[in-house]
Parts: sequence; structure tokens; C-alpha cells
Amino acid sequence: MLKPPAYNKVQRVLLHPPTYVTYKDKRFLILDTPSISNMSRYIKEFERWNVTDVVRCCKAAYSQQILNEQGIQVHDWFFSDGEFPSKIIIDEWLKLIDTRFSEEDKKPCIAAHCVAGLGRAPVLVAIALIEEGMDPLESVALIRKHRQGAINNKQLKYIENYKRRRHHIGCCIS
Repeated sequence: MLKPPAYNKVQRVLLHPPTYVTYKDKRFLILDTPSISNMSRYIKEFERWNVTDVVRCCKAAYSQQILNEQGIQVHDWFFSDGEFPSKIIIDEWLKLIDTRFSEEDKKPCIAAHCVAGLGRAPVLVAIALIEEGMDPLESVALIRKHRQGAINNKQLKYIENYKRRRHHIGCCIS
């Protein structure tokens, strides 16, 4: 696993610094909701991590045009606080992951945020890790190791019972 860059001035200014999570060739950034007043600091973080997409799991607190002008696509996939995503959102999330991470030479990173960056965004990242073959509880442990307080008990139960939708090519019996 790659280590995040050293502590910097941007992190001292952001109340809750973004959390970098990587597994295999997938790179994610979990964060709380940027606002108009601190967006420039988040943009610096996005540039630092090569963020290509931002997934908003909560109501918009800023215009997506700000990020679009930086070449970052914004995806609005709202689901209720403390809950887990619908099948449609999961399908879109997995499609985004497949698309972005097929661009091998760019080393993209997908950022996801909810209000505090402790529930909805970490759940999406946990799903991505599970789809890559990580054990569900290990995915939660990895996220919590770097983002304390992430994922409530209801979400934990959902993740624990989550079944991978995609199965990587392997052995088959005919």
C-alpha cells in the first residue's frame, strides 16, 4: 500500500483532512463536504492526489462548475445519512470505478464525500474494496484505521453481508 505524502500546510487548514485509501490499483480519497469558503484548499488536495472524479453522496454545498473547470467530474449520488446506497447507485459507482481505473497510465483517484466523511462516502469505498476481493470486515478495518469513527453499526451490518457483484476471472467448472 502506498503511504500518503507527508503532513503539509493544506492539512493544517482543513478541519478534517481527506483520507487516502488504496488497494491494489484503486485509489480513493474520503472527505467531508467542501464548502465555497474552503474549496480552494480541497482543489489543492485533489491536484495532489490526481482526483479525476468527485462523488457527492449528500446535498450540494457548492457548484459543480468549480470542479468541472479544474477537469474534475462531479457525480451526484445522494442517499440518506446513516444509510447505504441503492442498487442503482452501486451500479453507477462500479461503472465509474471500471472506467477510471482502466486508464492505467494516469493513476487516477476518485474522491467521495458526504457531510462529515464518516458514513456514506466510506461505505462506497468499502464496497469498492470488497469488489476488488478484500474481505468485508477488513475493508471496514482499513478505512477506520485511517478515518476514525467511519461507518456506523447499521452500515457495518450491511457491509458485512454485502455480496460481490462482479467475480474476477478465475477457475471455472464446466
